[in-house]
Amino acid sequence: DVQLQASGGGLVQAGGSLRLTCVATGFTFDDYTISWFRQAPGKEREGVSCINCGDANTYHIDSVKGRFSISKDSGKRTAILQMDSLKAEDTAVYYCAARHTGRSTYEYWGQGTQVTVSS
Repeated sequence: DVQLQASGGGLVQAGGSLRLTCVATGFTFDDYTISWFRQAPGKEREGVSCINCGDANTYHIDSVKGRFSISKDSGKRTAILQMDSLKAEDTAVYYCAARHTGRSTYEYWGQGTQVTVSS
């Protein structure tokens, strides 16, 4: 079975850090782009970061550049989103998702993990 298991969310004060992990099973991990999305209450879902997603290999939206980093451990089939210097506006449910590098549509989604940053 294909599964993406996201974890690592929690409550943290502004300026703190959290580390989200996404464990993948059921597909060829290195053939896929792994991305993190987030959705805050009353807002649309937005893509935050991705790995294995183009010439630069990683990408972050402007609002998290310099604060978030993304990496992967292919042996453990795990993608990691390290979030530092967290801000209240980072509060959201974070989802990991996977799409084959040759496709544009995300095929697989994790269940989401809540990140709450108190100011």
